[in-house]
Amino acid sequence: MTPVRVLTSNREPRSTTNPYITMLTAALRATPGVEVVTFSYRAALLGRYSVVHLHWPETVLGQGGRRLSGRLARWALAALLLVRLSLTRTPVVRTMHNVELPADANRAQRLLLRWFDGLTTHRIVLNDRTECPGPATTILHGHYRDWYTGPRTAVVPGHLQYVGLVRRYKGIESLVEAFHSVADDSLTLGIAGAASTPELAATITALADGDPRVSLRFDFLSSDELVAAVTTAELVVLPYRFMHNSGMVLAALSLDRPVLVPETPVNADLAAEVGPGWIHTFTGDVTAESIESALTAARKPRPAAPDLGAREWADAGQAHLTVYRLALSRAGRSGRSGGVRT
Repeated sequence: MTPVRVLTSNREPRSTTNPYITMLTAALRATPGVEVVTFSYRAALLGRYSVVHLHWPETVLGQGGRRLSGRLARWALAALLLVRLSLTRTPVVRTMHNVELPADANRAQRLLLRWFDGLTTHRIVLNDRTECPGPATTILHGHYRDWYTGPRTAVVPGHLQYVGLVRRYKGIESLVEAFHSVADDSLTLGIAGAASTPELAATITALADGDPRVSLRFDFLSSDELVAAVTTAELVVLPYRFMHNSGMVLAALSLDRPVLVPETPVNADLAAEVGPGWIHTFTGDVTAESIESALTAARKPRPAAPDLGAREWADAGQAHLTVYRLALSRAGRSGRSGGVRT
C-alpha cells in the first residue's frame, strides 16, 4: 500500500517543543506506511504530501514579528496554503486540543482559522467528551512517563505547585489570592512557567507580594526542571478557569503526583480511569477551602502510581495512520499528491 505522506503543522521538534508533539512525531516516524513532513512554508506551498495534520492551526499563521508587514506576510502565506488545499482537495485532519478559537485572535486570524475548519475532513479528539462537527476518532493523549525521566526530588510536605505556561485563562491570579487565605503557615506555593505577557507576570507578582510562602519563576522550564518542580509537590494545583484537555495533568500523573483541577466531565472520566486518590477537583474559582480539602485528601493512602495503561504511545502511530487513510478515503484521493519534492 502506498505510504501516506503527511504534512504536520509543527516544525521539526526542538528542545522547547511541546513533548506531545515530539513524541507523536517520533511515533509516526516509527510507523510503517507513514512519511512525516514537518512544517515550513516551502514544504506547505511547494512540497509533495497527501494529508495535512493540524494541531493548533494558529501556529501556522505564526507571529510574523512585531511589524504589521511581517504579520500580513504570514497571513498571506497561510491564505495561499488554504487556496492550494482547496484546489487540490487535500484532506485535512485536525486534532482538537482546544474547542474554541484563540481568545486573542483578531478578525483576520479568525477568518483564516475558520477557513481551516471548513477544509477539515476528519477530526481527532483526545477524549470522548469533545463535541465537534463531522466525523471524529478518539485517540487518547499519551502519557509522559517515557519523556520526563530526569531525577526526581523528594516531596516537600505542604508544598503546592503550579507548573506550565502562565496564561490568564489558567487562573493563577485566583490561586495566589486563594492561597493568601490559607491559614496554615507551614504550606508553601510555587508558580513556575513562562508568562504569556509581562503585564500578567507583574499582576501575579503584585498579588504575591508580602507572602513569603509564595515563590515565583516566570521562565521556560527544561524537562529536568519541570520534573524537579512537580516532584517536590505534595499536590500539583492547576486552577484553570476553563479546562478541556490538559497535558500538564498527564505530566503530573506521569510523575506520580496528585492534582487539583476544575470539576469537569473530562476530569471525572480521567479520575475513574487512573484510580482513586489522584484527581481532586474544585468548582468555580479555586478557594482556600478547596486547596486545604484537596491536600487533606491527597495525604490519604492511594496506589503507588496512577493507571495510565490506556495511554501508551506504542499504538499511537498506527491509530493516526488509520485516521489519515479514512480522511483520504473521504476525500476520494489516492495516497499521492503532486508538487515539488523537498
